[in-house]
Amino acid sequence: MPCSELRLMEVCGTHTMAIARGGLKSLFPEGVRLISGPGCPVCVTPPEVIDAVLELSMVPGVVVATYGDLVRVPGSARGDSLARRRALGAEVLVVYSPMDAVDWALEHPQREVVFLGAGFETTAPGTAAAILDAQARGAGNFSVFSLLKRVEPALRALIASEGFNVQGFLCPGHVASITGAESFRFLPEEYGLPAVVAGFEPGDILGAVRRLAELACSGRAELENRYGRAVSAGGNALALEAIERVFRPRRDIWRGLGEIEDSGLGIRPEFARHDAERRFGVAVSPARGESACRCGEVITGRTEPRDCPMFGGVCTPEDPLGPCMVSSEGACAAAYKYEGV
Repeated sequence: MPCSELRLMEVCGTHTMAIARGGLKSLFPEGVRLISGPGCPVCVTPPEVIDAVLELSMVPGVVVATYGDLVRVPGSARGDSLARRRALGAEVLVVYSPMDAVDWALEHPQREVVFLGAGFETTAPGTAAAILDAQARGAGNFSVFSLLKRVEPALRALIASEGFNVQGFLCPGHVASITGAESFRFLPEEYGLPAVVAGFEPGDILGAVRRLAELACSGRAELENRYGRAVSAGGNALALEAIERVFRPRRDIWRGLGEIEDSGLGIRPEFARHDAERRFGVAVSPARGESACRCGEVITGRTEPRDCPMFGGVCTPEDPLGPCMVSSEGACAAAYKYEGV
């Protein structure tokens, strides 16, 4: 592959936002394109799952606790979000940590507190710790609706998808701090694609992109960890142990990629008391109707935010069609805020 035609993918929404905020794309050599991948946990949550969240929020006595990003993400129907449901009477509690939701549940034992556990392996340990804490402290009114995803199965599905055209991966430092840099070795060894684990400062990203381009140009499929100050080869053993204790891999649905085997994290049966899906019989039904939102294409590298005809006109941060425009890690939000309409 000629160096003038390189397509490299960052697999982290924090990278996406940092690249846009720093104007780093303007510093890349001509022909080297960095495109966004499925690294925004809110963005990869499909509309039918958001619909299930919205229905759960209307159950009498239920308080939905969530990170702020999810409050304005629409489901299948435009404008139907947790923010709208709150206006209709649903109780929605914005928290900074799942532990905040456990504390709130203990302070309000008459309410059922459901935490929306969105994220990848980065946030999974904290969610696991909250479930263990709730169990230990007797917070029987605390449960989790697990929206947690695993990165490796998604990347495998992406690489196997029709039209995939990427010559290297900028790997997520946050995820790698938990799973270890070696968790991305499958990219060079099985798919012949170079991979570089990167930090989030401008110098981290520029250095990693340069090294990734050098590897791709020379045809060297290798894995490098350029975030050694935070990422070890084997990851965080205690965090991985917590994930393994509380969760087990399961088939899950991704926006833009469909259903992927072992790509989600379901709560183990021994913690059924704290599993909102079991407690409330949460069912995910097919999405209602078609949406003009192209977020699924953006997060799989098939299109750029500005190529969506809705970008900046019909779809804005104030009135988003989909999560890519409202999430703090969304590619469309990054492009709108830092690169202009």
